[in-house]
Amino acid sequence: MSDVVSLLAQIEDTGRDARGPGYQRPGFSNTERELRDWFLAEAARRGLDTEIDDNGITWAWATAPGDDAVVTGSHLDSVPGGGAFDGPLGVASALAAFDELKASGALERAKRPLALAVFPEEEGSRFGVACLGSRLITGAIDADKALGLTDANGDTFADVAAGYGLDPNRIGTDHSRLDKVGSFIELHVEQGIGLINTDQAVAIGSSIIGHGRWHFAFSGQGNHAGTTPMGHRADPVVAGSRVIGDIPVLAASHNQAVATVGRTLIHPGGTNVIASGMSFWLDIRHADDAVVRQVLESISRRAREHAEGAGVEVSISQESYSPTTYFTAELNSRLTSVLPDAPLLPSGAGHDAGILAPHVPSAMLYVRNPTGVSHAPEEACEVDDQRAGVSALVKVLEGELGVADSSVTTDSSATVAGEES
Repeated sequence: MSDVVSLLAQIEDTGRDARGPGYQRPGFSNTERELRDWFLAEAARRGLDTEIDDNGITWAWATAPGDDAVVTGSHLDSVPGGGAFDGPLGVASALAAFDELKASGALERAKRPLALAVFPEEEGSRFGVACLGSRLITGAIDADKALGLTDANGDTFADVAAGYGLDPNRIGTDHSRLDKVGSFIELHVEQGIGLINTDQAVAIGSSIIGHGRWHFAFSGQGNHAGTTPMGHRADPVVAGSRVIGDIPVLAASHNQAVATVGRTLIHPGGTNVIASGMSFWLDIRHADDAVVRQVLESISRRAREHAEGAGVEVSISQESYSPTTYFTAELNSRLTSVLPDAPLLPSGAGHDAGILAPHVPSAMLYVRNPTGVSHAPEEACEVDDQRAGVSALVKVLEGELGVADSSVTTDSSATVAGEES
């Protein structure tokens, strides 16, 4: 039986960013494949039956596959320069929780099937669409649209998926598999400060606020940097950068809205060349979907104004959008009954559980992050809190499996939602 801490240690060097701190674990990459193979090996070592479905989601069944299954897991990919816990903590915790359930004999008394799951390309760092695996299985993204997505190298998802061992013709909505899931519980490191100043190690997710991604593409006239007078330029970088500079003020005018540009692209990218094209990707989030639309419209309007002023063109396209999602009330009620002191927290971060929620009963557990920093190397999770997260997950799984009276051994030094575990 492996502790969650030792499980995470097994993959701590996989995908480390050679250029600095943090990790590079893009979706459907060799690194993600290496992490997937690690999970498959750990599952096989535990005697779990494993399979990779048509959308690249990895399943490990603790019992024979069946209806009304209890499923837990997360993802293994990362954003560029990401931290060690976003995704892997949930996967390692699922393995550790299985170990405790098996050791206690709880699985022998389980009234429902149990499976662990790993979702690919959750971050969307390669193809620009977050939670791609869960969007595909639920039909939240059209399969043909997904297959046509391209990465920074111009490779299509169709080609990359085929190289990953998937059949592009079989990718897409899978109702037969979804119908077998009776409840999905995803454990994740907290990506904010909700638990920092509390004595609670674990929170229950209440909702995921609405969020989307848009692509702004400015096109102008490429030219020589030294021979083209300033008044004769049609420079898309000028227009695009002016918009980016305006975004903080435009977003702040809407209470609690956040808008971020984390990626830009300049073409052709020469230091002595006036660019012919400049793109940026905009992320907007707010609990009220109408406010998201208002922020988008104000930024889009400003983009058109700056484009006209610089003598360039701009096109704006939506890459993804997820409206505010509330986790399943009945399932959350059951979580609250077994973790009565755990606070309910909304999340500004997207998760596969949020994509699954409209289709299967879904819930989330958040484990305290003492820095409050995520999507960066400073992301953290204390050892005791990692173990507390597993203890909380075990309690939840016991309840879902109908074996809540089992005596699972836990680390008595870890605090789970204010209780000694």
